Order: sequence, then C-alpha cells, then structure tokens
Amino acid sequence: MTHISKTIPLSGKINPPIIFFGSEEFSLYSLSSLVEAGFNVSAVVTKPDTPRGRGHALTEPAVKHFARKHNIPVWQPASLNELSPLIEPTQPAIGVLVSYGRIIPESLLEAFPLGIVNVHPSLLPKYRGPSPIESAIANRDNKTGVTIMRLEKSMDTGPIYAQFPYALDGTETRPELYETLGQIGAQTLVSLLADILDGTLMPTEQDHDAATYCALLSKKDAYLDLSRLTPGEAEARVRAHLGFPRSRVKVGTYDLIVLKSHGVMTKKTPLDLECANGAFLSIDTLIAPSGRTMSADEFLRGYSLT
Repeated sequence: MTHISKTIPLSGKINPPIIFFGSEEFSLYSLSSLVEAGFNVSAVVTKPDTPRGRGHALTEPAVKHFARKHNIPVWQPASLNELSPLIEPTQPAIGVLVSYGRIIPESLLEAFPLGIVNVHPSLLPKYRGPSPIESAIANRDNKTGVTIMRLEKSMDTGPIYAQFPYALDGTETRPELYETLGQIGAQTLVSLLADILDGTLMPTEQDHDAATYCALLSKKDAYLDLSRLTPGEAEARVRAHLGFPRSRVKVGTYDLIVLKSHGVMTKKTPLDLECANGAFLSIDTLIAPSGRTMSADEFLRGYSLT
C-alpha cells in the first residue's frame, strides 16, 4: 500500500481518544494515516475473522493486523450491542468510520460527543450506498471524489464537512480507483480532523432532493447482458467489476471471465461479441475455464469454438 506523506501538527490542538470502525482494505488507508499523523486511536472496531479459500481458514481484516502491530486494542463484536460497555471506559470524543460494513445504531452514535466521522468515496448526495466506486465507473461518470461527513442513523445522509473531487478519464478500474480514493480520503480526513475535534470546522446539510443511490453488488451482477448494453457500457462494467464480481460472458459452451475489453465496429474473431447497437465488445484478456489468465489470441489457439 502506498502511504501519503504528511505532517499534521497536533500541538495546540486537542487530541482525545478516537475509536476507529473499519473492515475493508479501503479502511486501512485512513487508519494508518491517522496513526502516522499522531492521532490517539485508542481502539479499532472491525468485523469478526471470516473463513476464506478452499480450506476455509479464518482470515483477519487488514485493519486488525495493522492495529495489533501498533498495540491498538481490537474489538470484533458479533453484535454492536456488545460495544457500549467497551466504549464507555475509553471516553472517546469522536469515532471515525471507513468501510465498516454495518449500520451504526443511533444509541451507539450518541456514545460519541462529537459523533462519528465517515469517509465516503463519492460526492454525496450522489451514490449513497455500498458501491459508489463501481457505480461511478460503470456509469462512465467524468468525475467522482470523496466526502467527509458526520454519520447519521440513515445511510449516507449526514451533514458534510468537506469534499474532494477527482476527475475520471474513462480508463479507471475498480482496484485502481479504490486505491486512489482510499489515499485521497485518508489525506482529507487527516487534514480536517483536528479542526473537527476543536469545533473549528462544522458540517453543512446535504441536498437530500438531489440524492441518488447504488446497490450492493452480488455474483448475479457479473453476467453481461450484451443484448442490452453498448460496447462502451459493457467495457465500463468490465472495469467497474474487476476484482468483484468480475464480468462474465458465455462464448460457445465456455463461461469466460472478462478482465479487459474494448469496443469495435466489425467482428473479426469469435471473441468479438455483438452488443445492443450492432457494434461489438472485443475481449482482450480473460480467465479461461481452466482458471488461467490469457490473451484472446491464446484462448483462440487453445480452445475450439466450432
């Protein structure tokens, strides 16, 4: 992970205990930046370890591994009702939440005098919900960004401290944009948090009438219905879903995972697939049924489509 170079002077600023909530790789950018900047992260709340892989070995969240290395207590409650007796002795002024993956109940929000600050990877009120990065790519937006907001009980509706826009050029993939916005979010959070803590910076209400929403992605979102998509729309989904759920198409009898593609006007190979407007999505790189990643030429040499 690339760290952001920064120096945030805390002298003269209050530096009370902070509880950090996060579970995903995206969370780690903000957690590590807070620690490196000298903020007093007194505990990390994350999801329980999850079984992964063929052996179903328990895998701990990345933030847990980082917290242990820095001697920060880690709490992994199965139920958020378990948190109140843990938080109370810590007496935190504020919480920070970045991709925790659970709705925080109002009773828990009230445990923090200054509330919980959230890093959200969209320009709210656009793309409230769990897949804003994928939605920005799939919808071929020309910009996205990061919002620093105060959490409310309703999803992504809280007032905004600041936003940082980021221009998109139409080539971004999901993993690339996650890293970029993770770093931008961490840098913006760290630059604002001292002013939030001492009351210098106050949030402003969102324009709720302008809100749009995005849904949680699942494996069913992987399959590309090319009869309903133009090549540009399909190619954008390939980039948006890289990593998960990974775009799939049926070619002959083969179920292929598409990693890279582009649009063409005429069909030259069996991997040029007709789309809604009569043009074609041309597959460049794929994962074959064998599980091997290969180019289109390699696939056509090794698999029969007749």
